[in-house]
Amino acid sequence: MANFTNQDVMKLREQTGVGMMDCKKALVATDGNFDEAVKYLREKGMASAAKKASRIAAEGIVKCLVAADRKSAVAVEVNCETDFVARSEQFVELVDKIAAHLLTSDAATVEQALEEIYCADCGKTVNVLIAEATAAIGEKISLRRFTKFALDGNGIISSYIHMGGKIGVLAELKSDAAQDDLAELAFNICMQIAASKPQVVGIADVDASQLEAEKEILTVQARNEGKPEAIIGKMVEGRIHKYYKEVCLVEQEYVRDTALTVKQVIADVAKKTGKDITVTRFVRYELGEGIEKRVDNFVDEIAEQLKNIK
Repeated sequence: MANFTNQDVMKLREQTGVGMMDCKKALVATDGNFDEAVKYLREKGMASAAKKASRIAAEGIVKCLVAADRKSAVAVEVNCETDFVARSEQFVELVDKIAAHLLTSDAATVEQALEEIYCADCGKTVNVLIAEATAAIGEKISLRRFTKFALDGNGIISSYIHMGGKIGVLAELKSDAAQDDLAELAFNICMQIAASKPQVVGIADVDASQLEAEKEILTVQARNEGKPEAIIGKMVEGRIHKYYKEVCLVEQEYVRDTALTVKQVIADVAKKTGKDITVTRFVRYELGEGIEKRVDNFVDEIAEQLKNIK
């Protein structure tokens, strides 16, 4: 048995940035020799990938993959450093592989997914798959997040990708209607979500504390506008109704016909099929949202360099 401890595995991970499972494999392969394990990981292209970890990767692709039976699906965001790489065949192929793996994966977190054996090659983990691509492409590549849906019962899961992978949406509809009768509605709802950015499905899904905070803000706004206390309650009630139309999917104006709400469009299809239809959940990914992108101010940078020229 190789002569190393859990502390050695942790130390190797800290030094190389490579996943725990692969660090352990490296120490096993080198009989516990730490320096040889580092060399082993570098030769595999993993340690060199870790050196790029400090770079900001805010470009990339959002991809949605729906199973053939339309009852399971995954949305995934994989990041790289430049839009040029994001559009490359090699990167697109990598994202396709990761999405295909995640569709059948048991992982619940990114960390778990990275440590899994890649479904199409039992000789490597997903982490190694990404590390190899990082070494070949020359940019930091990271699996940022994913969401999986598995439909319990009858219905359909649909997806929509906007701007070649800048925005991705999954939506799940439960219904006893035939999937073919639900397909167009489900796709249109995905487009609605992409365009209108709802936060929840319906009014009942709005977080109570968030709603109270919104009411407090609206009440203060009304007072600051000098409105009489006697009418502030009614004003806040009206503004909350407008708030619902912004954050609740089924309360929104339908983007393809603003005379209707999404709720009315769903009801119309339900009437035609003779079956109830419920949107149970959705997810909307926008590429790079929440990532602080580096902004280079070249004017200031050149000015600073000129100061140092005598």
